[in-house]
Amino acid sequence: MERKMGFRMARPEDTSKILEFILALAAYEKMEDQVVATEELLREWIFEKNKAEVLFVLEDGREVGFALFFHNFSTFLGRAGLYLEDLFVLPEYRGRGYGKGLMKKLAEIAVQRGCGRLEWWCLDWNRPSIGFYLSLGAQPMEDWTVYRVAGEALTSLAAPSEGRA
Repeated sequence: MERKMGFRMARPEDTSKILEFILALAAYEKMEDQVVATEELLREWIFEKNKAEVLFVLEDGREVGFALFFHNFSTFLGRAGLYLEDLFVLPEYRGRGYGKGLMKKLAEIAVQRGCGRLEWWCLDWNRPSIGFYLSLGAQPMEDWTVYRVAGEALTSLAAPSEGRA
């Protein structure tokens, strides 16, 4: 039986499905304890504030994977890019081309929108994903380190400083 691959952009009524995929990804990455997202937060930030988009890959009309992405900006290129925050295909659907299909569709969206690049991060231990990305022609960035300020450090950094400019 031949399976039909399709794609569709998420709608507000898909918020619970998006959270299911996020939780499944977190379990795969052994990071469940870091997920604080709720349906309410996702609905607000994705659909009301329009800060991210979600693309589903479908098998015979059923969501089997997702990609959450948003625009970033390259000052050197002078134009926007797409940043892929999450890509996940349910384990029982892997090896059928759905991950590659999502990446090809994201590249198509980037090209249609005039974006200069498509980029993402990948955990160093995730050798299967690294091999997959390399097979698509992706190149790891050298000489760059990711930095992050979050939680209390972010709040502290944002706090007014007394007597300093």
